[in-house]
Amino acid sequence: MAETKQSINRYIDSTLLRPGATAGEVRQLCEEAVENEFAVVCINPSRLSLARKILAGSRVGICTVVGFPLGAETTAIKVEQARQALWLGAREIDMVMNLGLFKDRDYLGVREEIWKTAQLVHDGGGILKVIIETALLSPEEIKAAVSVVSSAGADYVKTSTGFGPGGANARDVRFIRAMAPSWLKIKAAGGIRKLAQALELMELGADRIGTSSAGAIMQEYRQCLR
Repeated sequence: MAETKQSINRYIDSTLLRPGATAGEVRQLCEEAVENEFAVVCINPSRLSLARKILAGSRVGICTVVGFPLGAETTAIKVEQARQALWLGAREIDMVMNLGLFKDRDYLGVREEIWKTAQLVHDGGGILKVIIETALLSPEEIKAAVSVVSSAGADYVKTSTGFGPGGANARDVRFIRAMAPSWLKIKAAGGIRKLAQALELMELGADRIGTSSAGAIMQEYRQCLR
């Protein structure tokens, strides 16, 4: 645990996806990320150019969202969104799975959109995280969603958008880690505001923590080291 706590900053995707987020807030997020050397900032696509300028030369990567927050766009639109995001400097893409198709059990359709997006992102040197919105799924559906995500070649399964009826929780992360392929990484996101939450989810198998409270979590962390 001590080793994990020492490197917790590199697990954090510092996130600002509020529709009304200003350029000043994005700048503040990026500057805080540089100071703390977070893994990435996760921002809306229209702010990628600004983030790329601020983060140039730092260790902080850039992540953005595709099909966010509903996942209901067509496959062609999602692929084009990912293409533009890569061109604007993102190297991590968090894409929302098409939940309507999934609820229809059109697993081939869902797999196709993820596979096409994954191929594009990987060709551009990036990684793809797929948001399955666990709060809207039963355990059986979570298992099926993880199977579709992994078979389509995504790098991560992500729990939540943060805009749904619930966020990340220990039960779902434990369940996903127990039945997912060992190579498939997990991003826990949604409602993570405290250090204890982040550490628990990391202990259960989360490889990344998506949070809009990254600065506060790091303050808690530093107090624990005193």
